[in-house]
Amino acid sequence: MLRAESTLNDQYRTTVPAIVRRALGIGKRDKIRYVVHPNGEVVLSGIRVDSEADPALEGFLALLNRDCAKHPERLRALDAAWVNRIQTLVQNVDVNLDDTLPDDDA
Repeated sequence: MLRAESTLNDQYRTTVPAIVRRALGIGKRDKIRYVVHPNGEVVLSGIRVDSEADPALEGFLALLNRDCAKHPERLRALDAAWVNRIQTLVQNVDVNLDDTLPDDDA
């Protein structure tokens, strides 16, 4: 069993001790999930950031979410003409979502 301590600063922030970071397998920019049990016990688990993920995607999706919430009147359903146009554009395109994308340099 490993034990470690850290101190909260005035902003309620703390440094995760190195021994805990190693045990969780986390590093800079990774996240920590806290699960608080009814008896007061807290379980930490590491959430590694996917290095293959687009770093701008989370911010972009948050922007869309805020905009949709702030201006719901701007949301419009796709009409039949748009749906038909999209179907025409992709009708002969085979997509495998598990395939990796080619490098831009290739």
